[in-house]
Amino acid sequence: MTLRSTPPVHLAAELSDWYRDTARDLPWRRPEFHYRYGAWGTLVSEFMLQQTPVTRVIPRLEAWLDRWPTPARMAQATPAEVVHEWANLGYPRRALWLHRAAIEITERHGGEVPRDVPALLALSGIGDYTARAVAAFSFGDRHPVVDTNTRRVIARAVDGRSQPGPAARRDLLAMSALLPDSDAESAVFNAAIMELGAVVCVSRTPRCERCPIADSCAWVAAGRPDTGDARPRQARYEGSDRQARGAVLKELRSAVADGVPLASVIHDWADAAQRDRAIDSLIADGLAEAIDGMLRLPR
Repeated sequence: MTLRSTPPVHLAAELSDWYRDTARDLPWRRPEFHYRYGAWGTLVSEFMLQQTPVTRVIPRLEAWLDRWPTPARMAQATPAEVVHEWANLGYPRRALWLHRAAIEITERHGGEVPRDVPALLALSGIGDYTARAVAAFSFGDRHPVVDTNTRRVIARAVDGRSQPGPAARRDLLAMSALLPDSDAESAVFNAAIMELGAVVCVSRTPRCERCPIADSCAWVAAGRPDTGDARPRQARYEGSDRQARGAVLKELRSAVADGVPLASVIHDWADAAQRDRAIDSLIADGLAEAIDGMLRLPR
C-alpha cells in the first residue's frame, strides 16, 4: 500500500485556521500572561505540562508564578520549598531541575531566559521540546516544536500510521518540513498541531468526524488501519515504586521542618522493601535527606 503525504502548506493553513477559531483558553496562551511573566512563564508552564494533565497544571502554575514570578526570585528559594510547592504534579525531579535552571539563568544570563536554543538546551532539565517551545512561543522564532501530540498527528495525517514510532531526532525534521516560512505562522502552526493531537486526534479514540484535515489525512484515506504501537509502555501507577515515592513525598511535605523519623515514614505501607526502595531513590535523586535518623525535604 502506498501512503500519500499531505501537502505541507495545505496542512498548515487548514490547522492554523481551525486553531484560531477553536483553541482552548489556557493561561499561557493569553497576552496578559506573557506580559506579566514573559519567557519565564512559558518555561515554567512547559516544565509542568510534561506528562501532566492541563487541569492539574493550571492551579499549580498560577500559585508558582505568584510566588516566584522571575528566575531570580526562584533562585533564592530552597530545594525544600520548590519540592513542597510542586505538590501533586508528579515527577518531582522536574521541580529540582526547574530550580537549578532558575539559578543558571540568574547566574549566566542576568536573570533573563535566553532566546537561543543551544543556550536553552544547556539549562538543567531542558530538552529538545522545551527549548524550542520557549523559543517559538515566547520569542516567536521559527523552530519545530514536537511533543507526543505533534508526533501522533504527523504519523496519521502524513505517514498513514495509527501511532507514531519511538521518539527520535527525525521527528524534528518531519515537523520542520511542515512549518510555514513565516515566523509568526510557524508559531501558530506549532500550537495548532499540538492542539489537534490533544483534543481531536487523541491516542485511543480519535474524533475524526471533528478533524479539520480528515479529508486529506493519509490514515483516514487508508481506512484507519491498526499499524501497531512500538512505543514503550509505562508501568501501572497503582502498586508501583512511583506510587510509594509519591506517598513518601506527600508525608514529608506535610511534616515539620525537621522531617519524619525514618522508621515512621509511611510505616503502614504494605511492602516494606518497596518503601525502603522509595526512600533510597528519593535520597539518591536529591528529593529527600536522611539526617540523624530523620527524613526531610532537601535544604
